[in-house]
Amino acid sequence: MGQPVERESGARESGAAGQPELPPGQRLQRGWPVTHYGPVPKFRPERWEFRVFGATADGEKRCWTHEEFTALPYTSVVADLHCVTKFSMLGAEWGGIPARTVLEMAPPAPAVTHVMVWAEYGFSSNLRLADFASDRTLFATHKDGELLTAEHGFPLRLVVPHLYAWKGPKWVRGVEYMTADRRGFWEERGYHNIGDPWKEQRYSYQEEPGEGPEL
Repeated sequence: MGQPVERESGARESGAAGQPELPPGQRLQRGWPVTHYGPVPKFRPERWEFRVFGATADGEKRCWTHEEFTALPYTSVVADLHCVTKFSMLGAEWGGIPARTVLEMAPPAPAVTHVMVWAEYGFSSNLRLADFASDRTLFATHKDGELLTAEHGFPLRLVVPHLYAWKGPKWVRGVEYMTADRRGFWEERGYHNIGDPWKEQRYSYQEEPGEGPEL
């Protein structure tokens, strides 16, 4: 695994007496609950690969083995995690490979507007390209200097600090570049297509025009 080469400060708004302000409807969580749908997959390093496919700039798929992917430049970001189940974990240090590194090594075609992040068991989550390209979006391998546990997404989970945590799947296996939006696993089951916790975008019935895929 790579080692930290950079640490960024977490950007949070502050409330009274300098205390961190939580997004609407959230409560402060001590510790890190395990939340996911389905079983924990077994990691088989010899079979694991990370794929970038879909509307790439050159039309080709790009793949990395586990050894190759985790050898990419490592950085760390201090950021909060806001779960749609209403708990917030503040000030965690996430370490891993920036999403921007993937975009640089496997550029999307000019027409790409969204990505679908794919994980084990066919789980998926859609993101606007701008959200994925944020300098704080990270393919995390570590939390607080320690390898992720299997229950928390080892060997790889996506962290998108400015969106609800379901937008950052555990057990990530690849990214699909898309020229039009479509809903991922939880978005198809009634969750908001964007998922901004500061706007409390929890459910699809809250979507404003233009926030969901065109029908």
